Amino acid sequence: MKLASFRDGSRDGQLIVVSRDLRTAHFATDAAPTLQRALDDWNFIAPQLQDLYDALNAGRAARPFEFSPAQCAAPLPRAYQWADGSAYVNHVELVRKARRAEMPETFWTDPLMYQGGSDDFLGPTDDIVCGSEAFGIDFEAEVAVVTGDVPMGATPAEAADGIRLLMLANDVSLRNLIPNELAKGFGFFQSKPATAFSPVAITPDELGPAWRDGMVHLPLVITWNGQVVGRPHAGTDMVFNFPRLISHLCKTRNCRAGSIVGSGTVSNKDAGAGYACIAEKRCLETIATGSASTGFMKFGDTIHIEMLDESGASLFGAIDQAVAIPTSV
Repeated sequence: MKLASFRDGSRDGQLIVVSRDLRTAHFATDAAPTLQRALDDWNFIAPQLQDLYDALNAGRAARPFEFSPAQCAAPLPRAYQWADGSAYVNHVELVRKARRAEMPETFWTDPLMYQGGSDDFLGPTDDIVCGSEAFGIDFEAEVAVVTGDVPMGATPAEAADGIRLLMLANDVSLRNLIPNELAKGFGFFQSKPATAFSPVAITPDELGPAWRDGMVHLPLVITWNGQVVGRPHAGTDMVFNFPRLISHLCKTRNCRAGSIVGSGTVSNKDAGAGYACIAEKRCLETIATGSASTGFMKFGDTIHIEMLDESGASLFGAIDQAVAIPTSV
């Protein structure tokens, strides 16, 4: 099924069920007021949502309305946790190679992960508001999962049972702020502003055979200023699948329902797949010529991130954003 959060003026929005073709929706108030409430009691509430989803797709829903991504917040407008991995080690390897730095062998066996801000996510059509172009504004197209409760010490097999939903993400980075932050030895903070998510979150069964081995085996389509710059395949070169990432997160702590775990920038070894972030393109240029020629995003730039199924239909709806100057302090 497909779920979204309708903007109603509250912090967490109102849970709606969205049709498979993303054309119509129906309020899910009778089952749960918000997506977090549904996740908190998933085994009881999910069957009710599924019944409504089936009725909506069959044209039997009582009060359907036209679905609009512009009316949506992120599926979880705020979450208990946002943990972003770096499952595509090719991306890490390119970054380090461009800096002429050796990559530790452990990067291939032990996932990288950081904990980002989860109190203020962006909706799929919200602007990327940034104080200065000099910060080095970059998009990062990713896949993410939403979990149920996963206990501390869970194995990857156990963690797989905790995957409830999947989404797309634009994990915006301010590249020119990253070096000084990392030099302090305490990780990202100012260099990682609010992340945006796709209009809808979907259950794994919506992917059919494209969901296997804890990965999504479909390409992402990234369009920057109207030009397609990447079609990297999310199931190719993913060294750590989602169960492995969740298990890594749970090594020393419980993972609670409503946690979001990201894949990191989708990256393929085949350069012909294009790129899912500008930094990777710049790394390839630096490796080839000694310097980067592609600039970061400017005010007014647009970014469109979408995933299509084998028939060409949009699965999650699109992240469709523009870069904007702050209007107030």
